[in-house]
This record gives sequence, structure tokens and C-alpha cells, in this order.
Amino acid sequence: MTVKAGTVDQDLIPSNSKHEYEVGQQDLPLSCPMPGMYLWNSHPKVFLPIQETGEAKCPYCGARYTLRVSSD
Repeated sequence: MTVKAGTVDQDLIPSNSKHEYEVGQQDLPLSCPMPGMYLWNSHPKVFLPIQETGEAKCPYCGARYTLRVSSD
């Protein structure tokens, strides 16, 4: 996911629009909302420790994140 500023004319992901997200190593450290999401209508940024178990749940919005397993 690329970092975006969040202006109205950009194609960002609506924050809290889905409840399950699959993320990769490039998204670490993981935060909710993620950098490519609109921030104006979301909750405060919280970092999630997904590296420990491969899964994390946001305490604010309940979104579940799964760490994608990369094939070497």
C-alpha cells in the first residue's frame, strides 16, 4: 500500500469500510488506519503487533488484519 496524503481527488481506501485486510511485509509496521486510507473520518492511529502471530485486530474499529505469507 502506498503512502498518500488524503486529499479528496485521490483514490484512497475508505477507512473502516472493510473488516478484514490482508497485508504483506511491505506494510510493516502495521497501523490502523493504514497509510493509504482516508484519515479524516477514522479513529486515532494505533500500531498493531501482527508480526508475533500473523494476525491482529484493531481495538478501535475491530478490523482484522492477516499477514500474507510470502513464498521465497
